[in-house]
Amino acid sequence: MAEAADFQGMSSSPARRWLRRTGALLAGAPLLAGLLQLPAGPAAHAAVRSAAVEAGSTRAVTVSLDSLSPSVPTDGDTLTVSGTVTNNGKQAVTDAHVGLRVGQELSNRASIDNVARRTGYLPGVDGTEVGGKYVEKFAQLAPGATQEFSISVPVKELDLGSDGVYPLGVSLSGRTAAQPYEQVLGIQRTFLPWQPDDATVKTQTTFLWPLVSDVHMTAETLPNQQQTPVFQNDDLAKEISPGGRLSQLLSQGRNLDVTWVIDPDLLASVDAMAGSYSIKGDGDKVTAGKSQAVAKQWLADLQKAVQNKEVVALPYGDPDLASLAHNGKNVTGSLSHLKDATDVAASTVETILHVNPDTDFAWPVDGAVDPSIIKVATSAGADNVIASSDSLQESRGLSYTPTAARPIGGGTTAVVSDDGLSSAFDGDMTSAASSTLAVQDFLAQSLMINLEEPDKQRSIVVAPPRMPSSSQAQSMAEALTALQGSHWSESSDLSAAAKAKPDPDATTTVPAASRYPSSLRRQELPQSAFAQIENTQDKLDSFKVILTDPARVVTPFGRAIDRAMSTSWRGQASDASAFRQGVESYLDGLTDQVRLIEKSETKLSGRSATIPVTVQNNLMQGVDHLVLRLTSQQPTRLKIGNGPYSEQPISVSGGHSQSVKFTTTANANGRAAVVAQLFTEDGQAYGPPITFDVNVTEITPTVMLVIAGGVLLLVLAGFRMYTQRKRLAARQAEEERQDDPPHADDGGLNKAADAAVDTGDTAGSAAAPAQESDAESGADDPEHPSDPGPDTAPESTDPSGTGERVDR
Repeated sequence: MAEAADFQGMSSSPARRWLRRTGALLAGAPLLAGLLQLPAGPAAHAAVRSAAVEAGSTRAVTVSLDSLSPSVPTDGDTLTVSGTVTNNGKQAVTDAHVGLRVGQELSNRASIDNVARRTGYLPGVDGTEVGGKYVEKFAQLAPGATQEFSISVPVKELDLGSDGVYPLGVSLSGRTAAQPYEQVLGIQRTFLPWQPDDATVKTQTTFLWPLVSDVHMTAETLPNQQQTPVFQNDDLAKEISPGGRLSQLLSQGRNLDVTWVIDPDLLASVDAMAGSYSIKGDGDKVTAGKSQAVAKQWLADLQKAVQNKEVVALPYGDPDLASLAHNGKNVTGSLSHLKDATDVAASTVETILHVNPDTDFAWPVDGAVDPSIIKVATSAGADNVIASSDSLQESRGLSYTPTAARPIGGGTTAVVSDDGLSSAFDGDMTSAASSTLAVQDFLAQSLMINLEEPDKQRSIVVAPPRMPSSSQAQSMAEALTALQGSHWSESSDLSAAAKAKPDPDATTTVPAASRYPSSLRRQELPQSAFAQIENTQDKLDSFKVILTDPARVVTPFGRAIDRAMSTSWRGQASDASAFRQGVESYLDGLTDQVRLIEKSETKLSGRSATIPVTVQNNLMQGVDHLVLRLTSQQPTRLKIGNGPYSEQPISVSGGHSQSVKFTTTANANGRAAVVAQLFTEDGQAYGPPITFDVNVTEITPTVMLVIAGGVLLLVLAGFRMYTQRKRLAARQAEEERQDDPPHADDGGLNKAADAAVDTGDTAGSAAAPAQESDAESGADDPEHPSDPGPDTAPESTDPSGTGERVDR
């Protein structure tokens, strides 16, 4: 018998173990006596073959158990079991009926697994049928036919004994033409947890309720002041709509005592949907999102659900800790993203849900750990790592399930989730039958944990699938509702489980990296993914230093980089690569919005000139902290400023261009290549350079002679005009003197004498008019015959004549 092979030491007490063994022997005695009375030889082998046929024939009919209520019965309850039976054989089943069978109390958790794996009917093990009026009969079950059944039995009729877990079989018995005697043709097994009174010490049970989704938001935003976010698709709207996966998780968990485990990126994404958002289509096409009302309602419901409940915030984007540990830690800068994601997690949850979350927990994929994962998980400040009991397996032969908290060194606690309870809902729960079996298995395992050491206080943690489906959420909620109403368990927060007193005999050794599951390792992000992420981060660092409002770029791209490391990319390598490439390409597109305008060949005539270079900024915000450098590739022919290159600071408003002029000096004819390059203030090149030619045309001697001749003609013309004006002025003065005669009472002699006395020159008075005339007539002559004429005439103080040009 399967139960007899189970290892000992896991029952609730020695007395109970003795009673169970005695009961098993008594139940098997009739079968053993019958076998001993069988004749030896061929007849004996025929009997064995008949028993084998009977056991194999139980597959002829499928029994589906769709509901069992109540899941945890107590005294005075009536147990109702319903489902369907289907005839898979080629012969009709006659005189058929469905009945219930209660087997012997199970002794440990291993026996629960053994019963769950069995398929065929085993006489003496599956128990006797309750029978009587507590069966449902069918006159005939035709081949391929399906019939529904429902049986209600008072719990007292099940003859349950002491507290424990009992296997419950639902079987169909009947006859066929080939075997015209009653036999069990199909059976389905489940479990009845029986604990009608409060346990001496209740198990502290922590159930994690995860709100985690795939990546939905891109790094892109619309080019407007509001920075309208762009989503990859509208799948998130479906998840939070009534009936959707996240809607089911919220509605099912809101009335349960659970610890909410939330990815802040999910909250941020739904919060973005509550405002204006867009959905990416083919090419560059985007359409406006229309699920604002649904998003607002989901957030409002979540805010109410988490009030006075423990909320654990994962690092933003739920980064893949194992991928970071195995493939990312050798890429410089990768681990810094985990710290940033942890820092922003608390503020995101607090802002949106108005609760203070706990960020002290790390949750690797499936709870699988090794030393490198522990090191990475705690590098961002987490002191607790949620691990699986499959990873930290017991090696000391404990006969009971130990408390979840395990100190693993360095001040770190591994909070070990129970794999048996955590994996109860891993399968497809869409059918009522699979859900019912999962619920009963979960409850049976939970009760058995308490019965292993009923006087020992223990704390157990349940970590279900990271992204439960809608049907899984419903099954989990049904099981938890029953558990929280049971007599052997009470709810506890994750933080309390981490602080519980550790079991001194429990395993605290973290398994080596070689024991990490290969199936999980194959799904990890490769090292090339982290290299690309760091390349994007480097580009972002170079871009943000030139922006007047860097937060408009740093925030969306920083969060997109967090999403690029998300756990949700496991099993979606191509989608993950496309997302990373999309983030980098979009950033490249933004940096290209600040660029130099291409220039064609520039002609430079003369020895000096200015060359304009234009910087264009098509961003919504201004750019600053840029330097434009213009460099001559042939400095001996063309100098820029005072050397081979010159630099000027650049500041351009959003949506504008700026032209910058550089002074150049030509030393020789010919073409000179010039390179224009933008730099950040710390000397890092920004964007691609542009190169253009400057064709230098130096001034020739012939041109100089022509220009000199023209200048000489202008000087001579000006000199001629000057002399003409001076002569005209002299004639006018002479005419005025002739028109003014001497007075009558003045004698000519007296006047001449007076003049001679006043000047002291006896000969001067007579000669004066003649000298003045000579001076006037010889004004244009040189003072000495050998003196050359002046290059320019003396400056005249007379007013300019009408129409004349005067240089001042």
